Amino acid sequence: MQYRNLGPFQVGAIGYGAMPLSIEGHPDETRAQVTVHAALDAGITLIDTADSYYAPGGEPGHNELLVARALAAYGGATDHVLVATKGGRGRTDDGGWTVQGDPGHLRRAAEASLKRLGVEAIGLYQLHKPDPGVPFAESVGALRELAEEGKVRAVGISNVDTGQIGEARRVLGDLLVSVQNRYSPAVRDSEPELRLCAELGLAFLPWSPLGGISRSALEGTGGAPAPDSAFHTVARARNVSPQQVVLAWLLSLSPTVVPIPGGSRPASVRDSAAAADLVLSGAELALLG
Repeated sequence: MQYRNLGPFQVGAIGYGAMPLSIEGHPDETRAQVTVHAALDAGITLIDTADSYYAPGGEPGHNELLVARALAAYGGATDHVLVATKGGRGRTDDGGWTVQGDPGHLRRAAEASLKRLGVEAIGLYQLHKPDPGVPFAESVGALRELAEEGKVRAVGISNVDTGQIGEARRVLGDLLVSVQNRYSPAVRDSEPELRLCAELGLAFLPWSPLGGISRSALEGTGGAPAPDSAFHTVARARNVSPQQVVLAWLLSLSPTVVPIPGGSRPASVRDSAAAADLVLSGAELALLG
């Protein structure tokens, strides 16, 4: 596993988004823990969660509790693992998502996350999404206060634009270490944010990084036939999964990129982790665009 900087931390170049372990269609507890353990065995040291990762009608914090239990049950050391969580969103009973960026709510959410994770300080605490009903500076200001009190070691923001990154920098200074936006071969509208993070030295954590890529393009893997694409072409030539090619391509975009693919099976996370060691040639990168 290759490593990259994320503020004061060094993390594996490929992280793990734990959301699939708790939302609709999630696996049982046993498979969920085995999946987290497979990620750790593969060298992944960044696990991304949130208090809002739970199925409709469930309890907030399901994913945080699951991650905490999986880490406690792991047979090896975990003190090098960075657990990043988020506050500011919730679920509705019909499966929708809410946004709540009020400073008081964020403080209560962070303190509840601290208890569920069983830590003295959250390694990376992220504002899940700007709340249009609350001044952005007030929301990130609440995260600054949490950091100053020692409850949070570093701060991140998510689902933001370049203007909000600049505003967060003015409020947070060096406490701001990461931006988590959606970015994948199919969705590239956060290109300006990715480039700004590269300029500022902020980690850029693409969520849903495998969007638009079918499960398999390789013969004999049992997957459904995949549509022809540059990513599948490179995958066939390298005899790797198209998902690995996508993640290696993302890593090539900037030394500050740390993708956080999800996965609910051990095989999926092991395959993703292997992308950290896949170096694409100049010709391959030109083909991928």
